[in-house]
Amino acid sequence: MWRLNKVRHKAGRQGDGLEELRLKRREHERALRQARRDRQLVSKRLLLSEDEEQFNKMTNPTNLGPEKETNLKALSKALRDPSAQLTFIKQENSMHLLVGLLTGSDAQCRLQAVRCLHELSHSPHKNVAPACLPATSYLLTYLSGPSTKFTELCLYTLGNICPDSDVVKEKLLAQGIIPALTSCMENQRHNLAVVEAVGFTLSQLLQTKDAAEKIIPMVLASRLPSHLLSVLTPDPKFGLAPAIECAWCLHYLTCSSEDNRELLSGGALLQCSSLLVSLGRAVAEGNKDEGIELLVCPVLRCVGNLLSSCPVEDLSTQVGDVHLVVALCALVQAYLHTRPALARETVWVLNNLTAHSNEFCSALLTLNLVPGLIQLLPFSQGINTMILRILANIAHKKKEFCVQLTQLGLLSALCATLKMMDQEMVTLSLDVLFMLVVSSPQVAEEFVKQGGLSLLEAIQYNGEGERRRRATYLLEQHLLSYQQYSTIT
Repeated sequence: MWRLNKVRHKAGRQGDGLEELRLKRREHERALRQARRDRQLVSKRLLLSEDEEQFNKMTNPTNLGPEKETNLKALSKALRDPSAQLTFIKQENSMHLLVGLLTGSDAQCRLQAVRCLHELSHSPHKNVAPACLPATSYLLTYLSGPSTKFTELCLYTLGNICPDSDVVKEKLLAQGIIPALTSCMENQRHNLAVVEAVGFTLSQLLQTKDAAEKIIPMVLASRLPSHLLSVLTPDPKFGLAPAIECAWCLHYLTCSSEDNRELLSGGALLQCSSLLVSLGRAVAEGNKDEGIELLVCPVLRCVGNLLSSCPVEDLSTQVGDVHLVVALCALVQAYLHTRPALARETVWVLNNLTAHSNEFCSALLTLNLVPGLIQLLPFSQGINTMILRILANIAHKKKEFCVQLTQLGLLSALCATLKMMDQEMVTLSLDVLFMLVVSSPQVAEEFVKQGGLSLLEAIQYNGEGERRRRATYLLEQHLLSYQQYSTIT
C-alpha cells in the first residue's frame, strides 16, 4: 500500500544528515583496521613506512644505489604538496620517467613510482588525474600481481583518479577496469585488505557521472555483484571495513537500476536481509561498536531499494526471515536519539516491507512490536509520518488487524496526532482512522467515547481542502450515529 520509491543517494551521499555518517566512516576507518593491519589508509589512503619495510622484506630488490633511492623517496614526499604536483606534471618527460620506473624490473623502483602516482592521485587539481593516464594500463595490469601492498596502492590510486575526469573514466573503462577488478577480487577473495580496496575503487566508479548508463550495466553483467554479496559476512578478526565498502557498492547498484532483476535473482535481498537481522540482533544485545552503524546505513538502503523492486509474490521467499521486523525495530530504538536520520531510513525499510505483505504485518502484531511503534508517533524528523504509513499498511490488510491495533492503544495515539500542527501527520491520521472505524462498530464507538468527534469537528471547521473533506466524511457517514457515546457534553 505505502511502499515507497528507492533511495537514490548518489555522488556525495548527501542530505538527510547522512553525510555525517560518511564522514564518520572515514574518521573511524583507522580504528576499524588497526587490530588487523599495521598500516592505515585513511582519507587519502596513504601507506605508512612500516608497510614499505615489510614490502622490502617480501621482495628481493636489486641495488638501486643510495642516491637514486633517496631521490625517489624525496619525490614521493614532495608530491604531497599540491603546488609540487602541478610543477611535476608540467615538467617535460616527467610522467614518461615515472612510467618507466613503474614498469622497470626493480621491485623497489616500482614501489617508489607507484607511491609517487598515489600522491598525485590525491591532488585537488583536476588536471592532475588526466596526466596520470599513461600509467593506468600498468596499474590495472599490476592488480594481478603477487604483492598485497603493491596491489592495494594500485587500487587506491585508480580509485582516487577515476572520479576526477570523464576522460580518465572512459579510458579506464576501455582498458578493462571492470574485468580487472573482477579478476582481482576473485584471485584475492581471501585477502580482505585487497577486497576492501576493490570495494573502494568500484564505489568511486559507481559514483561517477553517467554511471547508471555506462558502468552499472557492465558491473551487473560481470561476476562482481556475487563477489560483493559474499563479503557481507564480516570477519571478526579483520573488522567491518570490507563489508562497508562492498555494501556501498551494492547500494549504488540498487538505487540506479530500474527493476534490480539481476540482483534479486542473485539472492541480494536474502543476503542483505540476513545481514540486517544479524546487525539488529547485535545492536539489541548492546553492541555499541561504532563501525556497526556505518555498515547498517548502506545495508538498510540496499534492502529498502530491493524491497521496492521485489514482486509481491516473491517477497517472503526473497526476504526469508520474518524476524527482520524485529531487527528493524531494534535499530529504530537504538538510533532514534543518536542518529535520527538512520532511524528514519530504518522505518522507511519497515514501511516497504509491510506495504504488500500480510505476513510481515502479522509479525509486527504477534511479536508485540506495534506498541513500540505507536510510542514513536510524537517524534518528528519524518519518523512519525513513516510510522503512520506502517500502521496504515497493517490496518489495510485485515479488519482483524484493525481491532488488534485499537486494543493496543492506537485510537488514543491518533487523538493526539490529529491535534498536531504537521498537516501531513493529520492527513495520514485521518487515513488510518478511517480504516479503523469502518472495520468494526466497536472501534467507531470507542473513538467517539475518547472524544474523537470534537477533534474531527475542529478539523472540519478549521482545516483546509482534503483534510476538511475527509473529516466531514468520517463524521457524516460513520461517526455521528454514535454521538450518544461521546464523553463531550
